[in-house]
Amino acid sequence: MLRPERMSKVSVTGSKRVIDDVIEAAYDHHSLHVTDYDERYEGFEPGVSLDGAEDVSERLVTVRSLESILDVDDADVDAARALDDEELEAELSDVRERVNELNDQRDELQAQIRDRQEEIDRMEPFADLGIALDLLDGYGSLEVVVGEAKPDAVEDALAGADGIDAYEVFAGGDVVAAFAKPAAGADEGVLQDSLVGVDIALLDVPDADASPAEYVAELESEQADLREELAAVEADLADVKEEAAGFLLRAEEQLTIEAEKKQAPLSFATTENAFVAEGWVPTETFDEFEAAITEAVGDHADVEELERASFTPDGDHHTEAVADGGAAGGVAEAADGEREAATDGGHAAHGSDDPPVVQDNGSAAGPFELLVQGFGRPKYSEFDPTLLVFLTFPLMFGFMIGDVGYGVLYAAIGAFLYSRYDGTFRELGAVALWAGGFTILFGIYFGIDVFGYHAYQLLPGDVHWPVDGKGLSPADIDWALSFLVASVLFGLAHLNVGHVLSFVSNYQQHDLKHALYEGGSWLLILNGAWVWIFSQHLPGPKPEFLFESFSILTFGAVSFGGFPVAVGYAAIAAIALGVVLLAIGEPPELAEVLSPIVNVISYARIMAVLLAKGGMALAVNLLAFGAYIDESGEGSFHFIFSADYLEYVQSHPGDYELVFAGMTTAFDPASAGAVGVLALVGGIVVAVVGHVVVLALGITSAGIQAVRLEYVEFFGNFYEGGGNAYLPFGYDREYTTDE
Repeated sequence: MLRPERMSKVSVTGSKRVIDDVIEAAYDHHSLHVTDYDERYEGFEPGVSLDGAEDVSERLVTVRSLESILDVDDADVDAARALDDEELEAELSDVRERVNELNDQRDELQAQIRDRQEEIDRMEPFADLGIALDLLDGYGSLEVVVGEAKPDAVEDALAGADGIDAYEVFAGGDVVAAFAKPAAGADEGVLQDSLVGVDIALLDVPDADASPAEYVAELESEQADLREELAAVEADLADVKEEAAGFLLRAEEQLTIEAEKKQAPLSFATTENAFVAEGWVPTETFDEFEAAITEAVGDHADVEELERASFTPDGDHHTEAVADGGAAGGVAEAADGEREAATDGGHAAHGSDDPPVVQDNGSAAGPFELLVQGFGRPKYSEFDPTLLVFLTFPLMFGFMIGDVGYGVLYAAIGAFLYSRYDGTFRELGAVALWAGGFTILFGIYFGIDVFGYHAYQLLPGDVHWPVDGKGLSPADIDWALSFLVASVLFGLAHLNVGHVLSFVSNYQQHDLKHALYEGGSWLLILNGAWVWIFSQHLPGPKPEFLFESFSILTFGAVSFGGFPVAVGYAAIAAIALGVVLLAIGEPPELAEVLSPIVNVISYARIMAVLLAKGGMALAVNLLAFGAYIDESGEGSFHFIFSADYLEYVQSHPGDYELVFAGMTTAFDPASAGAVGVLALVGGIVVAVVGHVVVLALGITSAGIQAVRLEYVEFFGNFYEGGGNAYLPFGYDREYTTDE
């Protein structure tokens, strides 16, 4: 699982007479990741599309255009079935004619409706004005201006204007009409010139015989009729969609398959009579692939396994040659039936391309490939960290949230996504299921936490739990410090795995010397530093909780007083040796010599998120239900819930310390006053909304922090990503069958 699936580079050499059959067989087998020919070899040139490719592409564009017009989606298809060329051509022609005709009608009606609306918008200001349109134009001795403006501003401007003997201003809504008689000798347009300083948007007077209100009513009536026609056309389109959606989806799939087949030679190397196709197949499927090609064309094509890619980096993955000669050095069947050399000789490999990556992680860890690919698909030469992410991400997430109630909701969300969707959402659902499961487990460990409340406190009798919460109450502050130590120890183990993988990778890539310099040095520094920290050498500066936490976390099963002083000295020697190896092999990295300590401390964010989320849930419950501390402030938080119990707590100040009264405690069932009912409802709302917020923040904070630790601290030691996706030549049919 830590390595991708083994890949083999293959070539298929044959006569162009059988290229169609070879493409068909390779397509049906659906295993060949085709390598594009890059024109680097003399005597070869890229192939051209097969006959009919242009026609297929045009029909495919037509089908997709019709799907867009009808808004066809996957839910509209019925059962998969075969679709032959004659049926496709005949039905496509019929559907295209019907859809185009209806779509043209729809476009025309929509355009007419828009035109009417624009005319209505243009006419409505004049309808508000209430003056007949013929009175706003056509005067010889008067000038008229209509526009949107404030009437007072227009009147003020005209009152002081030169060149105007008389004027009148009419207003309706935001529209004004100004009539003015120019003075003798005044220039034409004096009215409009007088309004230059006024904020006015001039309007053109429409050419209509009816009054503005009547004209608007007439336009609205026409628009209503047009909308009825449009609704009828859209109903007809809906009928066509219902009838043709399944056909269009089948046609798109069928034409997509044909287009891919006909365009396949564009990736081949070709001569006048022969072709060479190269690519990658999973090694375990090579025999089946070879058999499929042989069954299709017999000895008219030659299939060779050129090499099996090994897992060493730096391009050194083509070391296991399995065939002599090369693809172009083989032979192809000539058009006249005689066998002849495909070229004058030479190996026509398409370059030193990297193998594509097929991640193989099984059904449980497989969904976590989504998180790994968020950083980058692994290179073929790299370890695939998906299994390790599967083992650590849910663990970190569950520890940071640690609540049965939240865990059940996370798992429920995951189950919903997993059962309702495919692809990415289904994988997210699986990740959420695992994360929710671990959240439930840690919620039990933390005291059967249910939405921040310890469920065991509801049980009858004197019930106790080994972990009373998350270190938030005065009674269990030692647990908070213990969780800090647990976070650091997890980080130490996590980083050790990363450095071990780095050591192995460098050993496979180079030799033991490089592995010691680039991986072993960091292992020595990392473990030496933290073994010394947990040793009794120079104990003064080291806090006691470093050692006491082991007993607390294991409920007294393990007692640890620190490594002996001699081990501390050995740890210092390991650090020194690691620094020496680093100085010899990678001197620039000496600047980061403290990173093993810093990176491990970075895992303290696990404890920080744990306390933050627990504190938020506690705050929500305090606001809603109230809480007290027993045993004179030295015990744990206990929630109040009711008014009578609040009264009891307040009446025994020596035994209980009130933390917060809570909203719901204002409700007394005996009186059931309006204020109490309102407080009860408000408390419930605060509890529900508050926990929803905590639930959402848990996804963002715990999820992001866990992913960050994977990507930055863990992946940074051994993983780069950037591999090529495996894209086999072929198609997984959904709507059609090949029979």
